[in-house]
Amino acid sequence: MQKSAQKNLAVIGGGAAGFFCACNAARLNPTWEVHLFERSQKVLAKVKISGGGRCNLTHAFTDISSFLENYPRGKNFLKKSFYTFTPQNTLDWFAARNVQTKTEPDGRIFPASNTSQSIIDCLLKEATKYDVKISLQKQLIQLSCPGDTTHAGADPEKFVLTFQDGATIQVDYVCIACGGFPKTVQFSWLTQTGHSIQEPLPSLFSFNIPQDPVTQLMGISLPNVEARIPVLKVKFSGPLIITHWGLSGPAILKLSAFAARGLAALAYQFDVHIHWLPEMTTDVIRENIVCFSQRSDTQLLQQKNPFGFPNRLWLYFLDKAGIERSTRWRNLQTPLQNKLLQILTGTVFTVKGKTTFKDEFVTCGGISLQEIDGHTMESKLHKGLYFAGEIMDVDGITGGFNFQHAWTSAWCAAAAMTKAANETV
Repeated sequence: MQKSAQKNLAVIGGGAAGFFCACNAARLNPTWEVHLFERSQKVLAKVKISGGGRCNLTHAFTDISSFLENYPRGKNFLKKSFYTFTPQNTLDWFAARNVQTKTEPDGRIFPASNTSQSIIDCLLKEATKYDVKISLQKQLIQLSCPGDTTHAGADPEKFVLTFQDGATIQVDYVCIACGGFPKTVQFSWLTQTGHSIQEPLPSLFSFNIPQDPVTQLMGISLPNVEARIPVLKVKFSGPLIITHWGLSGPAILKLSAFAARGLAALAYQFDVHIHWLPEMTTDVIRENIVCFSQRSDTQLLQQKNPFGFPNRLWLYFLDKAGIERSTRWRNLQTPLQNKLLQILTGTVFTVKGKTTFKDEFVTCGGISLQEIDGHTMESKLHKGLYFAGEIMDVDGITGGFNFQHAWTSAWCAAAAMTKAANETV
């Protein structure tokens, strides 16, 4: 393939997407000068803490369509790019650079070393190999697109980037990969380019249930429950974890992601219903209770339960149903059976607030997808301006899906600008 003449690229953001774009653009274009600018004092900070410090870099998949079901926003937009750079391409890319991976039973994929440092070291090595110029504590405050006459003497065909310290740089291409939208970060320089931003809101978070006795059961986890928010008509099943502040785990996180905008509209004040035995019908659960009361008639309810629940959780159910713990199974009358059945199939918790999932900040919202080419990640408003990662209105659930979007969009951006440059030679 013919290589483009010398060009320069500025990547804004030193996270997974920014690094992946910069490294691949530099590798594909040895004559280019590639700059990566990060506003903080360190790069790849989110990679470092993700997956409990192990970096859940992607997720196992059988087909793209099923994989895309894990994106509350952007699923249709991603169809184009995910067939270009798949999760398998991600694994092959890292494997070619001696990063071996392992797949856990739930489908999450981590480096075999079990530490995110393997991914960080790989990306840093790649950046060094291809001479990516990394600048820290460089906060962008203005982005002038080609044709803008704001900067006297500037090349009218180039982008002009102005940083908070007063420094400027002119480049042929720009890739914006500065992550989500925490409120502390100002992106007025981006809206000044004419791009619109879907309101940024938290996407992955656990539910706070203050003053409910369930918080005294912190540490208890269950492999599968159904969590439902009736007012929003949304429900999901999966593992659940009880924490000292309320409820968390995959079932809750998925619910929070798909209902993110609705929950924000409710100011995070709502009721969530938990079905503790979703694999069983109501009739089967009732039959288990009746049979157990006959088979274990002399035992106390507090001593044993027919569903294998942790004892502390079972006692919580009894208290919630208003059943004396010292009641013998043979004395569990029909009205109390019905009350217990109601608790097991739909315990209602009043949620008052949210808590960020671990240290990982994920948002919904970002640059409107209608303004971005889904094949190339190029802006439809400005040629030569690209986007990668969470800066776009795309977000996935926990499990490696947000990182896969970062790798895929960054690759597509790097490949597209390379193709564009070669076509102009």
